[in-house]
Amino acid sequence: MRKIVKSIEPDALTIWKRQHPQGRYADLTNVERLAIRQACLTEQYYLCAYCCKAVGHKPDDCMNEHVEAQDIAPQRVLDFNNIVASCRTPNQCDAAHGSQPLPLTPFMAECESELKFKLSGRVEGLTKRAKEAITVLNLGESEQSNRSLVEKRKQLVSSLLMVNGVDPDDGLEDDDLINLVIADIQQPKDGKLEAYAPVVVNILSQWLS
Repeated sequence: MRKIVKSIEPDALTIWKRQHPQGRYADLTNVERLAIRQACLTEQYYLCAYCCKAVGHKPDDCMNEHVEAQDIAPQRVLDFNNIVASCRTPNQCDAAHGSQPLPLTPFMAECESELKFKLSGRVEGLTKRAKEAITVLNLGESEQSNRSLVEKRKQLVSSLLMVNGVDPDDGLEDDDLINLVIADIQQPKDGKLEAYAPVVVNILSQWLS
């Protein structure tokens, strides 16, 4: 995960809520839903809020996801500060979340430190809530739990490191150089981050002395 800083809700949603004071999320039209999704994609730099895969490049590759599930918090179904863009990967992220409580969310700064990503593609939870979040979202704590994500993350992390002049097998020992690479990877290009960029930043940060 990467911490998401929410922006102001889109005008289309504000206007709709004003016109439908008793409205529910299910009542929204495609106009409002798409406005929400575009606003979320922009503030997430076109990455899934949970697994950090690239989204928003196809009309149906992501969806609006309620971090605090609608069944748990019906009073927040139209709260833009509770909605993110999630990938539609089967048995993962939104599809795995369902109505389960999520103890560690991308709205918390700790989501970047309590998850430890590895070059193998796996992720480890460093706290109880991080472990629970990994399980709820099926983020690949092992090959057995989500082999597809683990393998994809391993390949793309290695590729992104190589593109930035870092051999995953050799690593880097110079903190200044590591920080330069981190700064470059964290810099959006045309409003977008590379797929799994936050994962690579997490790994590189572990190399800092």
